[in-house]
Amino acid sequence: MTKTYSDAVLVEGPLIFVSGQTPDTFNHSAAAGDAAEQVRQVFRNVEGALAEHGADLRHLVKLTYYLRHATDLEAIDEVAQEFLVHEPRPVATVVEVSGFVDARHLVQLDAVARLPRGDRSIWVS
Repeated sequence: MTKTYSDAVLVEGPLIFVSGQTPDTFNHSAAAGDAAEQVRQVFRNVEGALAEHGADLRHLVKLTYYLRHATDLEAIDEVAQEFLVHEPRPVATVVEVSGFVDARHLVQLDAVARLPRGDRSIWVS
């Protein structure tokens, strides 16, 4: 089935907008594990989406975490520290949700990143 959205869109700014990433792998294998393990996969997916545009986690400026259970926040923060090691760290918002389309998912993340300096492309699809 064809997706009705882009994983990442580069717009003038230059900013990269990454759509909500789930804990499924890029080969579409199902999410597994607790919230900490799922958010590790989510960060890997964000890394992959950013890499398609020549960016990486250092370029993140905004994250929105969607959690099935707010009680998972501490574990998710610990994992985020493994991935977000550069300063300045991105700003973040956390939202507790009642569920996801796939009931196995415990976390989802969308992101905004800046394009690395030197590349001034306005649009990449």
